Amino acid sequence: GARFVNFMGGSPLNRLSWLRPSQSFLNAVISSPATRWILFNDGLPLIATHAITQKRTLALLPTDGVRPLLGIEPYFGQGQFEGEANHSDAPVLEAARFRGTRIVFLGLKEADSLTAAALPSSDFKDPQATVANLEGTPFFTIEVADLEDSLVKEAIQTSQCADSSLNFMDPRTAMTSLDVFTAAVFAEARSMVDWNRRNKFCPACGSPTYSLWAGWKLSCTSLLPWTTNAGGKPCPSGRGTQNFCHPRTDPVVIMVVMDESGDKILLGRNKRFPFKFYSALAGFVEPGESYEDAVKREMWEEAGVRVRNVRYHSGQPWPFPANLMLGFYATADSSAPIRTDLDNELEDARWYTREEVLAVLAHQAGAQGAHSATSSHDSAGEVEPLFKMPPPTAIAGVLIKQWAEGNSKFDYAMKGNL
Repeated sequence: GARFVNFMGGSPLNRLSWLRPSQSFLNAVISSPATRWILFNDGLPLIATHAITQKRTLALLPTDGVRPLLGIEPYFGQGQFEGEANHSDAPVLEAARFRGTRIVFLGLKEADSLTAAALPSSDFKDPQATVANLEGTPFFTIEVADLEDSLVKEAIQTSQCADSSLNFMDPRTAMTSLDVFTAAVFAEARSMVDWNRRNKFCPACGSPTYSLWAGWKLSCTSLLPWTTNAGGKPCPSGRGTQNFCHPRTDPVVIMVVMDESGDKILLGRNKRFPFKFYSALAGFVEPGESYEDAVKREMWEEAGVRVRNVRYHSGQPWPFPANLMLGFYATADSSAPIRTDLDNELEDARWYTREEVLAVLAHQAGAQGAHSATSSHDSAGEVEPLFKMPPPTAIAGVLIKQWAEGNSKFDYAMKGNL
């Protein structure tokens, strides 16, 4: 069947990952009039709010607007001294950036054309000409929290339009108003700026780190050709790929467990959740575990439930800061006792029937005006729902809704049965 794409999923950019080491390409593309920038301030995205409609979108700024935030050229392929370009092709200097806030190249939104060709990975004899003929929109992102406030304010004012205001906003609030394309770019951007900001020192030897490959690789400054090691042991990160840490992706399993009949599901209430809020259970995958191992362990630890017939549904990038939510269905015995006293993470866990879940979905949809409520109460006199659940912008909401509406097949021969 068709692959289900969750909100913030779909990875819509051609990331051109083979061009990340090419400082000539990066320095040319950064100056393209088509290039757009996503700004974050301590993880808060810059959002444009339309003055009349109050519609919110991700602010996409041109390079000329953000240039004062980028420091001295060259932006990529910096040499030992400020303003000096590096001409070596040593791996530890590929598109290196030692000074200024770290810049991440996210990729290219290709022109809507079947003829849009992938750029060759060969050397760019004339990178400016190559970029001039580029069809589409290149995207970059930066985190401005460590820059001077006055510089940031000035850059935002330069890019301000008369019909909208630009402000840094809470990312979870902001993301729900984004369209599907922008939400997916936001997910990539937020995780990448967060990873770059957190990793300022080498975990192997404590030396400062620097950026390579347009923000996709970090290396230890002790490995640079002009660094003297003063008789100390060489940094262990210099062995192998000379990249001590790849950008983080932390897998989290999230699962809707149903009974044998398929007509009841188990939902839990975390101690931190808002009033009456129930959701699918979830937990981080640990080293030495497969995804299905993690599903079984988490269900036992959180609810004392033994599950089997684990089936994968879909995934969702969740950039808070770097999770990949992996959605599963599984089966368990609803007559077995539930216990939340093992890891004490849940305040409550219980089985809900399809009718109960459908009633909640109808109540929420009615309240949001998405379609008419199927509740026996009219909207004016509508009673409180039995419980509250996640919206369809979160994978938990998707898994619950698809089960309730009968859009998922649960036969044992299902493809992806683990």
